[in-house]
Amino acid sequence: MDGVEESVYRPYNCRVIWMREETPDITTFRVALDDHEAVDAFTSFKPGNFVLASVIGYGEAPFAISSPPSQIGSIEISVRRLGVLTQALHELGVGDRVGVRGPYGNDFLLREPRGKNLLFVAGGIGMAPIRSLVQHVLEDRKSYGEITILYGARTVEDIPYKEEFKKWDRMDYVDIVLTVDPGGETPNWDGRIGYVPNTLSELSTSPTNCLAFVCGPQIVIKLSAEILSNWGFEDSDIVSTLENRMKCGIGKCGRCNIGHIYVCKHGPVFTYEEIRRMPDSDY
Repeated sequence: MDGVEESVYRPYNCRVIWMREETPDITTFRVALDDHEAVDAFTSFKPGNFVLASVIGYGEAPFAISSPPSQIGSIEISVRRLGVLTQALHELGVGDRVGVRGPYGNDFLLREPRGKNLLFVAGGIGMAPIRSLVQHVLEDRKSYGEITILYGARTVEDIPYKEEFKKWDRMDYVDIVLTVDPGGETPNWDGRIGYVPNTLSELSTSPTNCLAFVCGPQIVIKLSAEILSNWGFEDSDIVSTLENRMKCGIGKCGRCNIGHIYVCKHGPVFTYEEIRRMPDSDY
């Protein structure tokens, strides 16, 4: 109606155009931005931004955008099945409708990565936001130095993006290190066996001219950052995401605040220096 302000909570009506089962409980969805308003909104999104995805009758939740900005007209999210909404998302098929609002938050590019060596460390679903940045970087490979990607999962079956890891590993000066928790290996597994921080401690990445991006469960971020600090990384050169507890996405509900910091508005990307300054930080 003319003169009525559009609700900030109104999602764009999007359509699933592609989906891939990554693991038994993670599926990646590509959704088309079907109207000009949605396309315009996502024209400027950057790796690290997130969206609120919804299914009518089941609610909404935040998800990292896992595709690069170059993918015009659509975005991808990787969804781990954990509850009612994520179950509803997993039951969607190609052609089904899904609500999407955003993009929200800041991004990984606030710490300029061009011209630097890059170390990516991720565990579990933490690879989803990292994937967006990796794809963005590899599209302009010559602008970056050496790239190391360490990813860990509980079992071999729980590793997402398997074909992409293989593709990246064939690229010049890209080193892929995959690891699974002890007991999660298969007879033909040729990767590492060990938790992410333990495997990280076995690498030898120099902090000189290097940025480290760490995403995953809190314990992975905390222990990995401690290892990197011991190697000589400055806290300002360790970048992470804090995506837990977000709900409204725009700093209205207050659910994600840590002191005066609202994860959805001031993050979800923070340097480890910023994280350690947060009130009652467990990192």
